[in-house]
Amino acid sequence: MTASSTKPATRDTDRRSRRDARHDALFRRVLLFCALLVLAALLGAALSTLWGGREVLLKDGFNFLTRSDWNPVTDTYGALAPIFGTLVTAIIAIVLAVPVSFGIALFLTEIAPSWMRGPVATAIELLAAIPSIIYGMWGLFVFVPFMSTVEPYLSSTLGKLPVVGALFQGPPLGLGILTAGIVLAVMILPFIASVMREVFRTVPARLKESAYALGSTTWEVVWDIVLPYTRSAVIGGIFLGLGRALGETMAVTFVLGNSYNITSSLLMPGTSIASSIANEFNEAVGLHRSALIALGFLLFVVTFVVLLIARLMLRRLERREGS
Repeated sequence: MTASSTKPATRDTDRRSRRDARHDALFRRVLLFCALLVLAALLGAALSTLWGGREVLLKDGFNFLTRSDWNPVTDTYGALAPIFGTLVTAIIAIVLAVPVSFGIALFLTEIAPSWMRGPVATAIELLAAIPSIIYGMWGLFVFVPFMSTVEPYLSSTLGKLPVVGALFQGPPLGLGILTAGIVLAVMILPFIASVMREVFRTVPARLKESAYALGSTTWEVVWDIVLPYTRSAVIGGIFLGLGRALGETMAVTFVLGNSYNITSSLLMPGTSIASSIANEFNEAVGLHRSALIALGFLLFVVTFVVLLIARLMLRRLERREGS
């Protein structure tokens, strides 16, 4: 091949290289724009709620966070009761949903026969697609009457225990914090179970087969092999469900009771940030509307803090695994 024939090939190669470089740069800019658009939307929503709630925040300051009174007649507003209800119902949901989700994922990946895994997994994913208002209607018309018959038994048994007895004392209304927490647990269970199932399936089969060959039981394989291998992803799935529970609106609104009283009993009605906004925003004006918008900003803050804790936990686990 002569030198004159190699020059056109070299020019074509250089031209393709420059074209690929331009396309790569354009692709990076598009991806950067998409990422910045998400951050801008999140920041804009947070700042707009902060601006909308400026009236009550400037008027009451830090007292808005520490006061539990909520009276639109006298324009007295406190966010403590909604914050309390949001956190307690979300904690109840996580405590109930995580063990059940773990059991479902363990059953589908390690125990269930192959013909059963597909239908059960599909049914769980269909549960995640049910609208929250359907869960709320089910909770109000089916689960609340059921809880009103169960709560007297809880009061007569668990209510007499020395340490946790105060949590289960109260009238058998059916509506309350415990009912809302259970409904939330049913709602977030499909999300956590699906994440756990998918990450359990990523464990290499040779690791589990080696453990079984050494005489390990199914529980030992899961506890010593599967969970350490997927620990970060499992924690991420749990916090994903927690974030869903913190921001849920309609399902909680139906069954929580809409009471701004803070009590130690889980059987008493309560309120949450999302349900307070859903119940009162249409009729709110002036300072009342500002207080509700400020609650929306607090929900942003609470969710951000929860996700930040999740990221810190995952980073700490990654460092420990790396060491």
